[in-house]
Amino acid sequence: MLMNQDPLPGTRLGRAVAQQAAAHTGSSGIVPLTDGRDAFAARMMLADAAERTLDVQYYAWRNDLSGTLLVDALVRAADRGVHVRLLLDDNNGGELDLLLAALAAHPNFEVRLFNPFNRRRWRLVDYLARFARLNRRMHNKSFTADGVATIVGGRNIGDEYFDAHQDVAFVDLDVLAIGPVAEETQRDFERYWHCRLARPAQRVLERAAEPAAIAALAETVAARADSAAGAAYAAAIAQLPCVSLLLAGTLAPVWAPTRLVSDDPEKIRRWVPRDELLWPRIRRVITAATRELQLISPYFVPGWTGAAYFRALARRGVRITILTNSLAATDVAAVHTGYAKRRRSLLRAGIELFEMKRAAPRAAGRRRRWFRGSGSSVHAKTFVVDRTHLFIGSFNFDPRSARLNTELGFIIESPTLAAPIADAFAVDVPQDAYRLRLHDGALQWVEQLQGRELVHDQEPASTFWRRVLVTVLSLLPLERQL
Repeated sequence: MLMNQDPLPGTRLGRAVAQQAAAHTGSSGIVPLTDGRDAFAARMMLADAAERTLDVQYYAWRNDLSGTLLVDALVRAADRGVHVRLLLDDNNGGELDLLLAALAAHPNFEVRLFNPFNRRRWRLVDYLARFARLNRRMHNKSFTADGVATIVGGRNIGDEYFDAHQDVAFVDLDVLAIGPVAEETQRDFERYWHCRLARPAQRVLERAAEPAAIAALAETVAARADSAAGAAYAAAIAQLPCVSLLLAGTLAPVWAPTRLVSDDPEKIRRWVPRDELLWPRIRRVITAATRELQLISPYFVPGWTGAAYFRALARRGVRITILTNSLAATDVAAVHTGYAKRRRSLLRAGIELFEMKRAAPRAAGRRRRWFRGSGSSVHAKTFVVDRTHLFIGSFNFDPRSARLNTELGFIIESPTLAAPIADAFAVDVPQDAYRLRLHDGALQWVEQLQGRELVHDQEPASTFWRRVLVTVLSLLPLERQL
């Protein structure tokens, strides 16, 4: 079996990173990727630039335009001799099994499935029989080239994450990172790749590799590349020169002390020490806040203890502002129940709550500032402490991320990167989200609309039956699973 080599300046990416990092000892170079098409283009360009290794780790990978084009980029890399390793959580419903078997048959392409289902065609039966194990998933997301450049953040691989979906467009956030933290990410990938829960695809999949599957992929790529959406993606790659600038030695990222935090993969199968978990480490960063905290999470389910924690922080004088999805914007209505029952207590403590509106995806070709002209749902997972420290990664502030799934992210010490996110809560968020308030003990949603305020007395833009569903679900003991 091929083994990854230590990151050395023996590739174009390695030499370019070494040249820049030499002047910024102890720091990593960070480039925010707020635009979906930019985030897609950065992955494609890293795949095309890689000469030695590509280590790719994701929770979800859709069999759509962006997923197909990225698979094709990985195959092209493998064809030119790059050692490609793809580690996927086995939650894709089996729709990728045939393709994954074909990829794993490539001499330069390895595929492993994390915590796999044993019954490929009867997954529900397997899930019910092994609920305690299969309910826990690998939620990590990273894309690392030659061990020296990586992309980490909230995005899975799918059209809704990269502004290619006609009906859904997530507001999300990744960073392209070079320097020490990229090497740290590559080492963390090794830890997951070699853990006992990551099983080679050939040992899991019921289908044998079929050479015709790769030929079919080429035909699908050609058809999708010729589509209007494919043309938009080609334009996006042309407009994002960051990887080209990196190779040329002229990229100017923000250099800042950055450290990776991730869960021990053994979290899925057994108890692990708190120091090996992500949540206690990012909690220490939040607890250090003295002035303000801005937090963005698509699935914000603090629970009783989390709500008490944030209320205590507010009593210390920390101004806390939280953005999550409204009932109309969330893609998981059940999660809204765990958040909804904590809103009043948080508001009474002086914590500011905003809920993202469900808006139409932006027009093709338009680029946006952070949050402005947003899509239909928040998917970014980030927080800013005192405008100096920020977290970007896969961690949702919910029991599932804290207790059940594994997660990954960066803690970055940079006022330059933290300030735009904090500023968005003063400028952009009030335009794109409802502000919650209590009026005589009742919840109200305040919407900024063409220079005036519109007050809603019930969950705005949501249907009667969706509200009924949330009410019924709130009566069930689901919070620890959300």
